[in-house]
Amino acid sequence: MFEQTYFGNTVLAYLTSLAILLGGMAAIYVFKRYVLSRLKKLAESSATTIDDLLVKAIERTVVPILYFGVLYASVHTLHLSKDFERGLDIAAIVLVTILVVRTLTAAVHHLLRSYSNAATEEGGKQIKGIGGLLNFLIWMLALLFLLDNLGVKISAMVAGLGIGGIAVALAAQAVLGDLFSYFVIFFDKPFAVGDFIVVGDKMGVVENVGIKTTRIRALSGEQLVFSNTDLTNSRVHNFKKMEKRRVVFKLGVTYQTSAEKLKRIPPLVKDIIVAQEDAEFDRGHFASYGDFSLNFEFVYYVHGADYAKYMDIQQAINLAVFEAFEKEGIEFAYPTQTLFVNRAA
Repeated sequence: MFEQTYFGNTVLAYLTSLAILLGGMAAIYVFKRYVLSRLKKLAESSATTIDDLLVKAIERTVVPILYFGVLYASVHTLHLSKDFERGLDIAAIVLVTILVVRTLTAAVHHLLRSYSNAATEEGGKQIKGIGGLLNFLIWMLALLFLLDNLGVKISAMVAGLGIGGIAVALAAQAVLGDLFSYFVIFFDKPFAVGDFIVVGDKMGVVENVGIKTTRIRALSGEQLVFSNTDLTNSRVHNFKKMEKRRVVFKLGVTYQTSAEKLKRIPPLVKDIIVAQEDAEFDRGHFASYGDFSLNFEFVYYVHGADYAKYMDIQQAINLAVFEAFEKEGIEFAYPTQTLFVNRAA
C-alpha cells in the first residue's frame, strides 16, 4: 500500500511529508509555548526596551519564517513539477523579504523614538516624518533585491534611477539642502519645539520643525518662517538651555553724595539682592566717574531661564533700592549741566 503512486509520489512519500509538517508544527508550538513565552516575561520584567524589540521581532518574523520553512521542507520531500517548485521558491523569497523589511522598519522606528525620547505630539510628528522617509528607502531597496532574485535585469533600471536622481538633485538643491538640515536639527538637537531662540535680530518660541522650514512665534505675535538651512548656518542662541541668567545693572548717584554714603551703597544693594529668592549675588563695585554721576555696577544670577521670573526679581530689586536710597537720603543722578559764569570786574 505504501508503494502505491498518486500524482507522481508514493503514499510513503506523502506520509513522510505529512510527518515532517506535523513534527515541525509541534516543535514550533513547543518553542512558542515554553521558550517564547518565557522570553516575553523576562523582557517585561527588565528596564530596557531592546529585549522587548528582539522578542517582538522573533514573534513577528522568526515564527512565520519557521512555519513557512516547515511547510517548504515538507513539500520539497515530494516530486513536484518545475512550475510548482518555481512558484514555491518565489513565494519563499517574497515572504522572507517582506518579513525582514517589517523587522527593519520596526527597528528603525524604535531607534528613532529611543534617540529622540519624544513624548510630545510634535516629537511624534517628527518621528513619523523621518520614519516614513526611511521606510520608503528600505522598501525601495527591498523591491530591487526582490526583483534581482526573481531574475529581473535591474541594472538598466538602476542606471535610469541614478540619472533621474542626479537631475532631480540638481533641480532641487535648496529643497535637498533643507531636508539634510532637517536631519541635522533632529539628530544634533540645537533646539526643540517650545525653546526660546534668537537668530540674528529675530527671536521667538519654536512652534514647528518641518522637513523644509522651521516656524517660530515672535514676541510681537507674528509667525517667523526660517528655512532649515538658514538655521543650521546661523548662530542660534537657545535660552531654553540656559540654567541661570547673568544680570548686570548699573546705578548712578550724584556727585554731591558724601563718601560715607558711597561706602554704604555696595553692601546695601548686596543685601537687597541676597534677599530675593532664586537670585545669587556675584559682585558690586563703585565702577567709574561719569560725566554727571558716580557709577556703581552690580552683577547677580537668576536661576532658571524664565524671562518673566527674571523681570519680577529685577523689579523687586529696583523698588527696594529706590526705597533704601530714599531712606538714606541718596539721590539718583540724571543728566545735568552746571554753568559757571565768570563776571569781569
